[in-house]
Amino acid sequence: MNELQTSLIAIGGIIVVGVLSYNKWQEWRAKKSVDNAFSPLHEDVLMGAPEIAAQRHEPVMSSEVPVTSAASFNEADSPLPDAEPAVPAEAQAPESEAVTGEDFVPPEPAPAKPSPLDADFDCIIALALDAPVRGEKIKTLFHALRLVGNKPLQIVGLTKEGNWEAVAHGSVYQALEVGVQLASRSGPLSELEYSELVTSLNQMMDELGAQPAIPDMQDVIGQARELHQLIQEFDAQLSINVQASSAPWLLSTLRPALQRQGMELRPDGRLIMPDGEGGMLFSLHTNTSQTDESSKLMTLLLPVPLVSPQRNGFGAMTAFAKSLASRLSGKVVDDSGQLLSDAALEEIAAQVESFYQAMDAAGLAGGSSRAQRLFG
Repeated sequence: MNELQTSLIAIGGIIVVGVLSYNKWQEWRAKKSVDNAFSPLHEDVLMGAPEIAAQRHEPVMSSEVPVTSAASFNEADSPLPDAEPAVPAEAQAPESEAVTGEDFVPPEPAPAKPSPLDADFDCIIALALDAPVRGEKIKTLFHALRLVGNKPLQIVGLTKEGNWEAVAHGSVYQALEVGVQLASRSGPLSELEYSELVTSLNQMMDELGAQPAIPDMQDVIGQARELHQLIQEFDAQLSINVQASSAPWLLSTLRPALQRQGMELRPDGRLIMPDGEGGMLFSLHTNTSQTDESSKLMTLLLPVPLVSPQRNGFGAMTAFAKSLASRLSGKVVDDSGQLLSDAALEEIAAQVESFYQAMDAAGLAGGSSRAQRLFG
């Protein structure tokens, strides 16, 4: 080996070492930037706690099926116990007019609990029982009939006290109602599904000792289609993206840092911002696969019908996105990568307010139990 070959090998070795050192430096720099961004020294009111973030009142309308970006689219004195006030003799009632036990009017009984089924959302089939039936028998008979297609089915019973409740072990019921949800995101109740439900009910009526009152199929199918149209109209999400301006963020550092800022990791792998009462304000996705080690884009999603307008979910999500962008040297963009200005975000916030007003007009308040049932 001559001197030239030796020199070339030495130069090649120096280049390889230089490349490896540069890659290590880039990795250290990215990790250090995330650590510094989420260090306690930089803590602010937006990121300090989930309940604070959920209460922010600052300001892309999309549909989950499909999702559209943001660009296209808030002390008094009291008598002593043994002291009795004097009553003038002339004010005392004659003995003959004294109140007796026969004149006592008992308090009104508590009103009976109505059926938990919803006539707007459910096809309700009443079952008149020949004799009271125990909950254990009812649950056994209906064990295999919990879904009609992909629509959930409920069975409720009338107790001897006059209350309607979901059928439970240990109770006895005087009458029953079967309710199947008329529509879901995937579609309305079909003629075939309704026919199969009626057939299944007829097969168990003799053992149950009941007479079903079957609604007309055409009426049921028409109502189901109307409900599905309502679901499609209000099944919307808002999306906002935070994009890295330079080096991507390491997921091994980013995810724990987000959790320290109040986000919760759900069993399905989603990161969500809780609302403080068991629900969620918005979720965050890193847009990566299981094999990815870094990401240059985070997407925040707000399920509009599931969040009450009083929580200002869009304002909380926007504030969180801006804070992330500031901490991580990123920018807030729409799904096409275009910068979202404050003016654009304010315009979207106005659209969100109109959206909630339309939901109210349709009898489907945002964040209500009815909305949770259809869109949850």
